[in-house]
Amino acid sequence: MKPLDPRLLRHARAARGYIALTAALGAAGAALVVAQAVLLAHALAGAVHDGAVLGIGALGGTAAGERADGAPHVGTLVAWLAVVVLARTVVTWTQERYAHRAAAQTIAELREQVVAKAAALGPRWLADGDGPRVVTLVTRGLDALEPYFVRYLPQLVLAVTVTPATLVVVLTQDWVSALIIAGTLPLIPLFMVLVGRLTEGRSTRGLRVMQRLGSQVLDLLAGLSTLRALGRERGPVARVRELGDAHRRATMGTLRIAFLSGMVLELLTTLSVALVAVGIGLRLVYGDISLVTGITVLVLAPEVYLPLRQVGAQFHASTDGIAAADQAFAVLELPTRTPGATPCPDLRRSTLTLDSVAVRAPGRDVLAPAALDVVVAPGRITALTGLSGAGKTTAVEVLLGLVRPDLGRVTVTGPDSLPIDLADLAARSFWDQVAWVPQRPVLEPGTLREVVGPASDGDLARTSAATGLDRVVSSLPHGWLTPVGQGGAGLSVGQRQRAALTRALLSPAPFVILDEPTAHLDAEGEQIVLETVRALRAEGRTVLVVAHRASLLAVADTVLEVRSSPAPSVGSAVPA
Repeated sequence: MKPLDPRLLRHARAARGYIALTAALGAAGAALVVAQAVLLAHALAGAVHDGAVLGIGALGGTAAGERADGAPHVGTLVAWLAVVVLARTVVTWTQERYAHRAAAQTIAELREQVVAKAAALGPRWLADGDGPRVVTLVTRGLDALEPYFVRYLPQLVLAVTVTPATLVVVLTQDWVSALIIAGTLPLIPLFMVLVGRLTEGRSTRGLRVMQRLGSQVLDLLAGLSTLRALGRERGPVARVRELGDAHRRATMGTLRIAFLSGMVLELLTTLSVALVAVGIGLRLVYGDISLVTGITVLVLAPEVYLPLRQVGAQFHASTDGIAAADQAFAVLELPTRTPGATPCPDLRRSTLTLDSVAVRAPGRDVLAPAALDVVVAPGRITALTGLSGAGKTTAVEVLLGLVRPDLGRVTVTGPDSLPIDLADLAARSFWDQVAWVPQRPVLEPGTLREVVGPASDGDLARTSAATGLDRVVSSLPHGWLTPVGQGGAGLSVGQRQRAALTRALLSPAPFVILDEPTAHLDAEGEQIVLETVRALRAEGRTVLVVAHRASLLAVADTVLEVRSSPAPSVGSAVPA
C-alpha cells in the first residue's frame, strides 16, 4: 500500500473528510510553528541582549513598552507566545480526537464492504480457503489500521505542509542554515527507504501467520465436540502453540525494527540540527548574524525535521494495518458477476430446472455434481440423494444462486413466460420466495419468539405443535422468551432444527429447501419432519429435500440421484 493509497479514499468515505481536515490542521500548525519561533526569538533576544523583563508593553520594545530605567518589557510577547502554544495544543487535540473517530468509521466501512463482497463472491469462494482469511481480516486484521490513521497519516500530512513552510521561513532568515537543512533533509527518507527494504514483507508475513492461526483455531472450535468424543481434544494444542509462537516472533521482529529505525532517525536529525546550531554559534561569535535570527532558525530547525522523523518512526507501527488494508482492497477489487434485474416470477406456479449442471469441487479434481438434470415442479416434493461428497449440498447452493455452475445452467419457467436464467433474475425477488433450512440451521440472536419469525399466536401454536417445538418451549425456563445466541447458541442441535423447521412453516415462501433435515434427529424428530414436509405439500408449496433416509425419500414425489465424476483436464471436452 502506498503512503496514501487512492483506494482508501475510494472505498472509505470517512477517510476523505479526515484527510481534508488533517491538511487544514497541518497548515494551521505550520503557521503556529513559525509564529511560535518568531515570538520566542524576540522574547529571548530581548531578555539576553537588551535586558528586557516581564511586563506588558508594546511589541518591539518601543518607548511605551519600557520601564523607567529604560529596560524594555516582553510581557506582551510572552502573552502572545502563550496564546500560540495554547492554539497548538488545541490543534493537536482536535487532530487526535478526529483521528480516532475517522479510524473507527473507516475500519467499520471496510469491514462492511469486505463482508458484503465475500457474500457476493459466494460460499464457493469462501470454501476455497478464503473464509478463515476473511474472518481474520475483518476482525483483528483491520483493527491494525488505527495506528495508521492516528499516528502515521497525520505526520505524513505534516511532512508535506510544515516541513516546506518552515524551510521557506528559514531561507528568508538565514540562507546558510537553509542550505545545511536542505542538504541533510533527504537523508531521512533515504534511510527510511533502506529500512523499508530491509523489512519488506515482514508485516505481510506476520498477518499471514495470524490468519493461519485464526484458521486453525476456527477449525479446532468447529470440530471440538468430535475431538472430545474421540479423546483427541489435546492433539492440536502443539500446532496452535507453534503458530502462536510464530506470530509472537513476527510481531516482536516488527517492534525491534521499529525501535532501531526510530533510533537511526533520531540520531540523524540530532546531528543535522547540531550542524545548524554550530554554524549559527560561530557566526554569532563573529557578528555575522543577529541574535533574533539565530534563535528563530534554531527553534525552527528541529520543526523542519520533526514531521519526516515521525513519519519514519510511526511507519513501522502502522505496517500491519497497511498490509491488512492491501488484502481488503484485493478482496474488494475481485470481479463479481453483474446482478440480474429481471423480477422473479411467482415460484408457487413456476418450474425450476437444472440442466446438465456440473461444479468443480474445491481442492479436488472432481465434478460434484456432474451432469445433473433436475426439474423441480410446483407443488411437489423433489428429493436429492447420493453418496457423501457427490455434490448434493452444492446442487442446492447452485439452485439458490449462491454458486455459479461451471457447466450447464439453472432456469426458472413461470406459468406465462419462457425459461429465464437464474443469473438474470433479481436476487432479492428470488430469495424472498425461498425458505432454506441448511444442514446446520443459522439462527439470528434474539429471543426464541423472534427467531421463528413474526406470526399470530394461533399460527405459532399450531405450527410449533406440528414441529414439536412446543414441547421444547415448555421445557425451557423462560419459554418463548428464552434468549438464543449467535448461530443458535443455547439450544441443542435438535432444538435448532425444530426452530428452523417452525420458521420455514411460518414463512409465506412458496419454495422450501430442506438440506438433510433429519440428520441430527431421533426417530420422534424424524417423524415430525415427515409430517412437516407433508404439511408443506398440502399447502401447495414446492419442496426440495436432500436426504439419505428411506423414510424421507418415500415421501417425495420425485427422487433423483446426484453423482460425481472426475473433472476433465483443462482444454478437454466434458462428457455429457
